[in-house]
Amino acid sequence: MREIRKILCPMDLSDVSRHAIGHAALLARWYNARITALHVWNPAVISSTDFAFVGSPSAVAFDGGEMKEISRQLGRCLAASGAADAEILVQSGRPANQILECAAAVPADLIVMGTHGAGGFEHLVLGSVAEKVLRKATCPVMTVPPRARATSRLPFRRILCPVDFSEPSVAALEFAFSLAQEGDAELTILHVFEWAEGDPLVTRAFSVPEYVQQLERDAMKKLDEIVPEGIRNWCRPATRVAHGKAYREILGIATEDNADVIVMGVHGRNAFDLMLFGSTTNHVVRGATCPVLTLRQ
Repeated sequence: MREIRKILCPMDLSDVSRHAIGHAALLARWYNARITALHVWNPAVISSTDFAFVGSPSAVAFDGGEMKEISRQLGRCLAASGAADAEILVQSGRPANQILECAAAVPADLIVMGTHGAGGFEHLVLGSVAEKVLRKATCPVMTVPPRARATSRLPFRRILCPVDFSEPSVAALEFAFSLAQEGDAELTILHVFEWAEGDPLVTRAFSVPEYVQQLERDAMKKLDEIVPEGIRNWCRPATRVAHGKAYREILGIATEDNADVIVMGVHGRNAFDLMLFGSTTNHVVRGATCPVLTLRQ
């Protein structure tokens, strides 16, 4: 099972970051992990859960008194969330860069952070902090939606893990097994058939029910085969297939099943597959009303 020893939780003292630290505290208890709470300081920042900057990050320095006050407020917040023994770091600079550098320095096994506003990321721009962390972090990242739109509960009792049989999705499934074991949770493994819209071959093939049924049988067999026998001794994962746009099906089934967390793998995030990141993972993170844990290979 996956080991989580160090968790990084960026905090800006907003309600969303307070909500996220509750999830980090739960995971820390499950895995006996240490939390590092990071606050990135800059008076020129407009306070938000996406740490959006206006002005230069080096425009204003902060003194020891201000640093102590921020640390004191962070400490109160952490104590209220059951993470009183967390390490507190206050740094200055560009938030995304500081988060990524801190994650590498700790080194973090997991980053837990809030998303911005009622619609996930406020803008579909590469400059948004949460999006940049998701793309560039070398460790798994759990994004937590604002409390106002969250439908999930702690501890996690229902886990949804979409898989496409790639290495990243299989690695994510292993993480989902670990979460299910720690939380004694129900696990649904989902495969979505996503076809190119308007493809005449696809349209013709799907007019034959036997063809669709065979595809589904093959997928269900593959889903069963990627579940190790040892897992079945303590967990009975449910397998499911769906047809349609991947992110819509994932979000719809998460809502239908009242999922408490979605765990999904992401392919390497180079310049080419930013398109893939935006089309599925980004949409899921923006639209989910439960935390989304992304893991890349």
